[in-house]
Amino acid sequence: MRVLSLALCVVSLLAVTRPLRAAEVVSVGTVAPKQSVWGRTFAVWEEAVKKKSHDKLELRIHYNGQQGDDGTMVGKVRSGQLDAAAVSSVGLSKAYKPILALQLPGLFRTWEALDKARDAVKEEFDKGAAKEGFVFGWGDLGKLRGMTRGAVIKRPGDLSGKKVLAWRNDVIGPTVYQLIPNVSIVPLSAMEVLPTLRTKGVDVLSAPALAAEQLQWTPHLTHVGAETTVLAIGGMLWSKKRLDQLPGDLRTILEDTGKVAQASLRKKIRAEDDAAFERLKEKMTVVSLSEDDKAAWRPVFEKAIDRLKQGTFDPALVDKLVTIAKQSP
Repeated sequence: MRVLSLALCVVSLLAVTRPLRAAEVVSVGTVAPKQSVWGRTFAVWEEAVKKKSHDKLELRIHYNGQQGDDGTMVGKVRSGQLDAAAVSSVGLSKAYKPILALQLPGLFRTWEALDKARDAVKEEFDKGAAKEGFVFGWGDLGKLRGMTRGAVIKRPGDLSGKKVLAWRNDVIGPTVYQLIPNVSIVPLSAMEVLPTLRTKGVDVLSAPALAAEQLQWTPHLTHVGAETTVLAIGGMLWSKKRLDQLPGDLRTILEDTGKVAQASLRKKIRAEDDAAFERLKEKMTVVSLSEDDKAAWRPVFEKAIDRLKQGTFDPALVDKLVTIAKQSP
């Protein structure tokens, strides 16, 4: 009996001291700083996931480009080194190229118009991404504004002789700039912009005011445009395989809290991007365009869109987006 009792005690002790199953860890990469509006929202999301899953699921965010630029992070999601990445439209396009058509120049100038277009193509884009092994979570980055170092840009010809940033792996920016004589196109990723600005390797760039401010680009720039011709989008790019591997209850928690974070972030980004522009107006020279200036850009944008219909984007998709834009306020 003593031997049996001792055995039972040992079994009971092992049952008590055996470590609990490790939490599921979902790793996410982003170039955003931890103290940015993106970082603060992600921190709240992390806590919500932890609390609702009772520590069974952990959202682990890698900030400040620790996992590389958009292209590198998408590659890591594809290979399984990351489970997800918060990226720009260029990053999203590495998973499903047609998404970049939402950034065609001069097409959508209000968030309402862009939202309408995005809703119209969401099902098609989601299916296309799923075939490539990805799941999208849509987001916004802000209104693209032209920013320069010591130059006033009002018409296409004003870019002549300038070094103009084109986002690496973007197909739209270079198509536009190639239509303007004597423009030096400088392809960069977001992480390469600051050191290039410091060495005066770029004269002109287009970026949301909030992103330019939080990535510390604005101290190296002198002028900012009042108008915008592109609304910059981004979002979460998930590994479909990784999501499918999660237990059903944990996936539901991740998706439900993610939708809340996404809605919160979209609202914050739009408001804080406008607020950032107001701050820039106090530090930089604001460049406003006359109706004649705006008219000078239209044929450039139209030619660029026409070229992009010839092999880059499906003409039917472009025509659909153009129609939606014309019907929007």
